[in-house]
Amino acid sequence: MQSPPHRPAIELLPEHGPPRQLFVLLHGAGASACSMLPTALALRRHFPSAAVLAPEGFEPYDRGGYGRQWFSLAGIDDGNRPQRVARALPALAGYLEKAQARYKLLPPDTALLGFAQGAVMALELAALRDGLAGRVLAFSGRYASLPARAPEYTTLHLFHGEDDPVMPVSHTSDAYAHLAALGADATLDLASDVGHELHPVLLERAVHRLLTCIPLRTWRRAL
Repeated sequence: MQSPPHRPAIELLPEHGPPRQLFVLLHGAGASACSMLPTALALRRHFPSAAVLAPEGFEPYDRGGYGRQWFSLAGIDDGNRPQRVARALPALAGYLEKAQARYKLLPPDTALLGFAQGAVMALELAALRDGLAGRVLAFSGRYASLPARAPEYTTLHLFHGEDDPVMPVSHTSDAYAHLAALGADATLDLASDVGHELHPVLLERAVHRLLTCIPLRTWRRAL
């Protein structure tokens, strides 16, 4: 695996003053950071005081072309997927920590957004390093393996198109049911007539969740 870059491929910063929030966007397998630019621009419109970053996947895509990946899909199955993801997570955790240090922001000020393979990475990082990001937004993704316990310091927002032919929506609906049984702080948004894409309808729901959802841990402290 190549060493993760210190600088993102996409970096949108506030026009005035230091960043007050951090968004890190993870693309899908075979894509690049540029595929996340529309999402980055949408987030910047709603959160002008945030730093919005999109790194390139840390490995070249092993199915050809110029894309990148976070872990290999060659010969992947339910048996070897968890190990492949686990090997990739330390580099992502290191990248996130460096970004937080660079902008002098804390984990509660950080949101990790992933699409497809990027969503797998985001969900599994939350399971491995609870609280490294205050929120995870997972689009059209899945867990490599369902977590044994709910994260205490990370709020999970799950989004999926019901007509996704690449990543079946059942992965997300089953994950949400599992998280709910564990008592996790999680939300679920499904969109009909939407396939495997970062659809504007789902992105609109994500912004709504970010603007309106008070983390469950905050309510628990108040009570």
